[in-house]
Amino acid sequence: MIESMNTAILIVSGLVALSIFSSLLSFRIGAPLLLVFLCVGLVAGENGLGRIKFDNVHAAYMIGSVALAIILFDSGFHTSLKTFRAALWPATALATGGVVVTTAVVAVPVHFLLDFGWLESALMGAILSSTDAAAVFFLLRVGGIHVRDRVRATLEVESGSNDPMAIFLTLALVGLLVSKGPVSPVAIGMEFVTKFGIGAAAGMFGGGLIVLAVNKMGFERGLQPLAALSLAMALFAATEEMHGSGFLAVYVAGLVAGNARINAPETMRRFQDGLTWLAQIVMFLTLGLLATPAEFPAFAWQSLAVAAVLIFVARPLAAWICLLPYGFSRNETAFVAWVGLRGSVSVLLAILPMLVGLPQGRDYFIVAFLVVLVSLSLQGWTIGAVARFLGQIVPKRIGPVERLELEIPGARHELVSYRIVADSLVARGQRLPRWAEPSLVVRDRKSYSAHAAKGLKPGDTVFLFARPERVPHLDRLFASAAPAAEADSRFFGDFALEPGAHMKDLALLYGLPVEPADHEMTAADWLVRELGHDPGIGDRVPLGEVELIVRGLSWNDHISEIGLAVEPTRIDAPRLPVFQTGTELKAMLKRWMRKRA
Repeated sequence: MIESMNTAILIVSGLVALSIFSSLLSFRIGAPLLLVFLCVGLVAGENGLGRIKFDNVHAAYMIGSVALAIILFDSGFHTSLKTFRAALWPATALATGGVVVTTAVVAVPVHFLLDFGWLESALMGAILSSTDAAAVFFLLRVGGIHVRDRVRATLEVESGSNDPMAIFLTLALVGLLVSKGPVSPVAIGMEFVTKFGIGAAAGMFGGGLIVLAVNKMGFERGLQPLAALSLAMALFAATEEMHGSGFLAVYVAGLVAGNARINAPETMRRFQDGLTWLAQIVMFLTLGLLATPAEFPAFAWQSLAVAAVLIFVARPLAAWICLLPYGFSRNETAFVAWVGLRGSVSVLLAILPMLVGLPQGRDYFIVAFLVVLVSLSLQGWTIGAVARFLGQIVPKRIGPVERLELEIPGARHELVSYRIVADSLVARGQRLPRWAEPSLVVRDRKSYSAHAAKGLKPGDTVFLFARPERVPHLDRLFASAAPAAEADSRFFGDFALEPGAHMKDLALLYGLPVEPADHEMTAADWLVRELGHDPGIGDRVPLGEVELIVRGLSWNDHISEIGLAVEPTRIDAPRLPVFQTGTELKAMLKRWMRKRA
């Protein structure tokens, strides 16, 4: 028995280590990392080199559910309220209406290609309707892709919040297939309201409880993140027992806890980063081991066709319909449509038909697995190229910055350390703000006070206190200069304008068609009004033959710098023939009505 236990430990730890070391190869060849984890599980499975036989669907579903709850709690914890507010309505539309549209569209090819009934086809559509939070968060946050703020926020909030809707829809359809009797639509609607209402309420209560426990219970520093996570898992299970959405509850709890004043937030973030990676690895490995590649050929071409409809028809249609009321441009909608990656959630939900013993239960799992492989390979591998093609990548306006943050328990300030590089603004004589007076300067391995140092020089290490929201401003002062090719006029305009400049002055200087009612407005206020949402770096509004561009934001998210492009830039090129905006559709309708008249 001891030998079998040691063998099991060796196998599990070896697979996890292999997945971690495979990440080095992933970064070299540009492969989506989560696809690598899935393939490691396939290779280790019974048809692969490892010959490990694993067919316990109950254990796989439990492992996947716990791992997904951990990932969603971490997703909420890392989502700022600013991001959540900026993307709340478009992301909610995608997470609800988008799931329903995707389910309906995908059901059509499934019905005709796989000989499923319409209800069974709808179940397959629901299984494939959710975008994968782990894949999206990895590609947007870890993969080095910096896209426009509103687009990034929408994708992040959607990927973290659409899993509960997909899970509810899948469970509802499984219940219909199992019951084989009439089910009232009113009953399903009431169950939806109950499940999501309980989940949201439990998440807010649980998030507050986590903050209270971490701040007031006096845990040893290393136990704080464990206490928070254990409470989150207890919340997940308790909410499910109350017939609420446990996945929604842990996401909301993470959102509440991550945006509250909580002790040792950086310690918690570092712990959760590592644990979330482990959860992703274990979940993808488990799902990879559960798959049997020998079964794939029988469903290969049908799954490829379903994946094509999902990627090129269902997701784009859902994105366009859901984002139409919110003023997204054609290219922004196209990028949101392309980043609808399918991942572990779809494979996890495909286990449910096997758990309840539905006919063709294994077929759901095989098709979902193959569609996920196609989605991660095609969309995950090309997301950077598509973002550049659609003009969604925002160039960095500052270069690398060497910063170290030190937590101060119970304080509203952070102790921040910077190493001064030769081409930074500080090294070139830029004065520090009054609120950022250095507390210590280290030069040539000797320590000096700010007064004794007599100015800052390249190579110095500076320690100073600052509020967390003001740290990005310090980054600009201490960072090296951005490469000229990145921060040039093609994206940020030919020159800068003062955000407080009045529109009447701009109209006189540049001959811009400004309405008389807008003459007394500042350029910043005019931009915010025309955008219709919180500004993000890179947002642009045409004004006559020029464009006004948001070049920078202050620490409190007000526009601090505006760019003016003398000629409209090609950032939003190419002009796609699809995804027309609401304004364009209204204009098309007016032209059609005039022709009819």
